[in-house]
Amino acid sequence: MWTLPSDYLQLTKPTIMLLVLFTGATALVAEGSFLAQPGKFALVLLALYLTGGCANALNQYFERDIDAKMKRTANRRPLPMDRISAQNAFWFAIAIGVIGVAVFAIWFNLLSALLAVGTILFYSLFYTLWLKPNTVQNIVIGGIAGAMAPVGAWAAATGGTAVLPWLMFLIVFLWTPPHFWALALFCKDDYVRAQLPMMPVVKGDIATLRQIVVYSVIVALVSLGLKWFGSGWPYFVVALVLGAVMVLRSVQALRRQSEASARRLFGFSIIYLFALFTAIMVDSLLV
Repeated sequence: MWTLPSDYLQLTKPTIMLLVLFTGATALVAEGSFLAQPGKFALVLLALYLTGGCANALNQYFERDIDAKMKRTANRRPLPMDRISAQNAFWFAIAIGVIGVAVFAIWFNLLSALLAVGTILFYSLFYTLWLKPNTVQNIVIGGIAGAMAPVGAWAAATGGTAVLPWLMFLIVFLWTPPHFWALALFCKDDYVRAQLPMMPVVKGDIATLRQIVVYSVIVALVSLGLKWFGSGWPYFVVALVLGAVMVLRSVQALRRQSEASARRLFGFSIIYLFALFTAIMVDSLLV
């Protein structure tokens, strides 16, 4: 009886949305206005999930033929498995997107609603239909959409933006290439079959690993910059250690050039981002 709801949930990419919600929640904690209003705090996260889930569902709708060619997705996503019709998936995506944008517009403000609409259109149309199949920089540019949650959440709480949420945006944006390129390294055959110009397919493993090192260094340095915008020394120490490990893992992956090292880097990149944003959240509550 739970199969159909689970299939629709999978259209929203719940694993990815966990990251989106966590970074958005971190921005809300750092801003502080809704800490005494848990209902509004939860409502922002609900709207983030609905709008982000809409973008992900539209992405799967447009990529259903591509997903059917890739081992990583063919037997995991509901559209290539024919568990949901394409038409139903499309209207489900539109429905949750409209509801999510309405929540932002009615309960919060127009800016947060417009940011949500922009994120949906950018990811589901510009990234999915043009960037991903046409440029090796697809993940780099497309990372804008996945990084917008802190900015959108902050806008919902304040009606504006500030330096801190944009720094959070920048961290997620810079983290995205090493995270997804590590995945692409051990799923390269899938991207070859789907004829998608991912970095390892077009430029090769070594060039990809070098880019991963560069981005890992940059994101580690940017994360330290929060110290000069209100974060305390405990956060700085945590960010320094996490950044050092991230860079070390990326250098090890470059030296070893093995699937195992790419998988370890991919796994640690997830730990890195969650741990770093946890540190931001805790620091905001303590400072």
